[in-house]
Amino acid sequence: MACGMGQMLPCWQQETLDAVGEVMRQAHGIDVSCYEPSFVAKAIERRRQETGNETLEAYVGHLAEVCGESELLHAALRVSYSEFFRNPLSFALLEEVVLPRLVEAKIAEGESELRVWSAGCAVGQEAYSVAILLEDLTVLRGVRLAHRVFATDQSEEALAQGRAGVYGEAAVANVRLRQLGHAFERKGGMFFAAPWLKGRVDFSAYDLLDAETSFPPASIYGGFNLVMCCNVLLYYQAEAQRIILDKIWRSLAAGGVLVVGETERAIVEQTGGFFAMTAFTSVYQKA
Repeated sequence: MACGMGQMLPCWQQETLDAVGEVMRQAHGIDVSCYEPSFVAKAIERRRQETGNETLEAYVGHLAEVCGESELLHAALRVSYSEFFRNPLSFALLEEVVLPRLVEAKIAEGESELRVWSAGCAVGQEAYSVAILLEDLTVLRGVRLAHRVFATDQSEEALAQGRAGVYGEAAVANVRLRQLGHAFERKGGMFFAAPWLKGRVDFSAYDLLDAETSFPPASIYGGFNLVMCCNVLLYYQAEAQRIILDKIWRSLAAGGVLVVGETERAIVEQTGGFFAMTAFTSVYQKA
């Protein structure tokens, strides 16, 4: 798709973005035009410094000539940072209100599974956080309801880390002690996701801008009751944001819930199709 790089940057920087975009398209078949321009500019500058090129013009030449540099630049545009139980207010609302209601509705309707999509899952903390909460609400309370979290990202490296489920001590700082003991096994200074937890999350590669699909193929069908898409939309241009939110809207079951990052609230509210569940969190229900 061609979203355009935008015109809010200085002319010299815009020219560099245009040149990089052209090289990526023609020489490598990669379209970076859907990303937010200043985000792309920062990634280009990091790669310029890391490759030792003194000027942006020199880096553009480097990009065109050096095999593999396009993949490295593209990888720099994939944000892999996340945290367990990131954004305490949103997770508190999920734990105390949203997930209990979804579980109760599933049981009342006689359905056997609650489905979650963690879109842009990075190395898995978000997906595992939701799986831990659902385990607390179902298995640990004797409630018979299966739950499955489909975690997707474009980065195969991030997905591999998520599947491994191994995190350092600092990474699990937001996990409660009881949950930590149940969901992880400590070996030295590392925490390994328990087999039951890894079994609740299905990791797969997926491009949110894939025009051919409305949901991750690994999920077989959409019908998600909850979609987590936190701190993903802000890295894209407006048209790409609209496409992603439309895809999420179509993938959600009736009454389904969307959670985004705090800085992305305006994006969701301007796009439409969702209404805020509270005035103080970035949790939305499908309209």
